[in-house]
Amino acid sequence: MTIAFLNGEYMPLSEAKISPMDRGFLFGDGIYEVIPTYAGNPVGFKGHTTRMAQGLEAIEITNPYTAEQWQDILSNLVSKNQTFIESGNIGVYFHVSRGTDTKRFHAYPKHIAPTVFGFAFEIAPPQPTSKTDVKPFKVALQQDKRWQRCHIKSTSLLGNVMHYQAGVDAGVNETILYNGDGMITEASSCNVFMVKDGAISTPPLNHELLPGITRAIAIEAFKQAGLVVTETWFSKEELLNADEVWLTSSSKEVAPVVEVDGHVIGNGEVGGVWEKAIAAYHSYKFKA
Repeated sequence: MTIAFLNGEYMPLSEAKISPMDRGFLFGDGIYEVIPTYAGNPVGFKGHTTRMAQGLEAIEITNPYTAEQWQDILSNLVSKNQTFIESGNIGVYFHVSRGTDTKRFHAYPKHIAPTVFGFAFEIAPPQPTSKTDVKPFKVALQQDKRWQRCHIKSTSLLGNVMHYQAGVDAGVNETILYNGDGMITEASSCNVFMVKDGAISTPPLNHELLPGITRAIAIEAFKQAGLVVTETWFSKEELLNADEVWLTSSSKEVAPVVEVDGHVIGNGEVGGVWEKAIAAYHSYKFKA
């Protein structure tokens, strides 16, 4: 059994318990992050903890730890779980809820301590750098039906879960979303990139999509490698006519997509720009 962190203590995951009156359980009132590590090295630690701090501030929860303390907790969880996760590909999940109240009441309670939970789990190995070795994705396409503050990484993920389940029901890997204007926003658990005539595009940040840490690392990595990348809106029609489509997330890194909603992307094979992009990402990811 892996080792978890709960409110200042480390314990077997099976022994980690919270009250049913915790607002994270009752309302999804909290913020979370998932930080990937490979052989003990985290990817995007500063970006993840900064986004977590911003999310906590946005919903008026006091951040219980400094960045240095979060670093210590992450390092301890990785170290304590290395015997359980022998591959060394370890994801660390952090969850901060508003805490446990004595009653169920919608308004924010005062003077309760946040609940802080963390655990480690095995993630996939780094993406291969050859298009002949990578396993491409097939995805669904749906209009986004979630709330209008998607830039906050809230634990209230029912909308995302329902969109992801639609992909599962369709027998594909993910669901890409578009807004009321028909413009692509993101996927249910990933950011979206497309390639047309060698140029890489991804939707700009606003309240309709999460500012993905892997997205940010990838954009900088691509630029440093001399690849052309812009943050601009594109429609679902443009997506379907792209030469390449990719998804980015902490656990998927940069994943190529060869089919969207039954429509073959490009020639139906992983593209050459992806090979350059994943090589650039691997070269830069631990520097971010």
